[in-house]
Amino acid sequence: MAKLKITETVLRDAHQSLLATRMSMDDMKPILSTIDKIGFYSAECWGGATFDSCIRFLNEDPWERLRILKREMPNTKLQMLFRGQNMLGYRHYADDLVEYFVQKSIANGIDIIRIFDALNDIRNLETAIKAANKEKGHAQVAISYTLGEVFTHEYYMDYAKRIEEAGADSICIKDMAALLTPYEAETLVKDIKSVVKIPVHLHTHYTSGLACMCILKAVEAGVDGVDTALSPLALGTSHAPTESIVATFQGTEYDTGLDLVKLNEVRDYFMPLRKKYIDEGLLDPSMLATNTNALLYQVPGGMLSNLLSQLKQAGKADQLDEVLKEVPRVRKDSGYPPLVTPTSQIVGTQAVFNVIMGERYKTVTKEFKGIVKGEYGKTPVEIDPEFQKKILGEEEPITCRPADLLEPEFETMKKEAAEWTEQEEDILTYAMFPKVAPKFFENRRNKKYGVDGKNSNAENKVHPV
Repeated sequence: MAKLKITETVLRDAHQSLLATRMSMDDMKPILSTIDKIGFYSAECWGGATFDSCIRFLNEDPWERLRILKREMPNTKLQMLFRGQNMLGYRHYADDLVEYFVQKSIANGIDIIRIFDALNDIRNLETAIKAANKEKGHAQVAISYTLGEVFTHEYYMDYAKRIEEAGADSICIKDMAALLTPYEAETLVKDIKSVVKIPVHLHTHYTSGLACMCILKAVEAGVDGVDTALSPLALGTSHAPTESIVATFQGTEYDTGLDLVKLNEVRDYFMPLRKKYIDEGLLDPSMLATNTNALLYQVPGGMLSNLLSQLKQAGKADQLDEVLKEVPRVRKDSGYPPLVTPTSQIVGTQAVFNVIMGERYKTVTKEFKGIVKGEYGKTPVEIDPEFQKKILGEEEPITCRPADLLEPEFETMKKEAAEWTEQEEDILTYAMFPKVAPKFFENRRNKKYGVDGKNSNAENKVHPV
């Protein structure tokens, strides 16, 4: 058994999970060179919600953030999370944009791209995988782990085989809702590893309190790497603490090779930051608590709080139990989508409408109709044609890969973003966030060149890539 690989998430998913992705580059930069010396397999530091947060709340250029990370951490593989055909935005994008995004991500410093799809529809991943292969990046494809009668080990083993055939360099079991239990983690890892030759990684959250035990059993079953978070930003909705996992396997055949003394130095840096985030109200201490509701209701913790919030707004908080019973029925009707973003919100909202209206599907949300129509891709189970007809009326369902219906977009986006473009990457920023990006670009221009945005030195206007 080779030593266990550790992917450190403190620079991305840990703070996305606990403080809405609000850690700034100013807070990260002083410790980056120290993190670089630890010897992590990779640092998960970009993608996910960081892009949105950078331009919407932090007034930071996400591409510049990536370049700084690469400059300060030359010895550590940089990793990002990428939503397949959705890139980092909230709709499907044309293939030319997906290919360009992957190219620019790798050119600016990304080594490993973890690619996933909310429906586990392999067709929504193929363009990104091929692009990563072409650019000599590492394509790690994630299986969105969920529960339900169709989500057997055979289902996950079949998906893993298709991922390997599509050209992935490794596979990640992505348990974002903390639904995995320790012995399930053990058998799932064994079963997936029995049908693929590429490495298998485990990503699980601490929400239900089981993450450390899941990691222990997965490692004993032969998992190649795991995601952890340095202890100041671990636990709760984040991940298992890095130091604890390193200590667990010290002196065993799975020894990570990481030094607890060096890790403690990084911990000492983040502890005052954690206090600052709590004092500023960015980190709610309740987010650090264990929430076992996911295990009771088999819905993610965030989805449960959304359901309760929607019911309270409608003055129907007493109907939560009925909604929780309705969720699996709606899910079955819509082809058993995994309950992850955005499908968890879509299924949950439809269940709320079904209960408070007193009649199922009397009101159908645009997003739920989109799932039934096939706008998000192929659901794990075929949707009953009669139900489809009831929801869609005369509209025809989409049976092809949704992106096949999209015309190339790059040239259009290039024209639309032309007045703000200072670097080629700005076209991608605009394409994903056309409503938010212009304001960010204006602020950046004003900061750089004065309020009028003019500067006679044209050389300074183009950012070297």
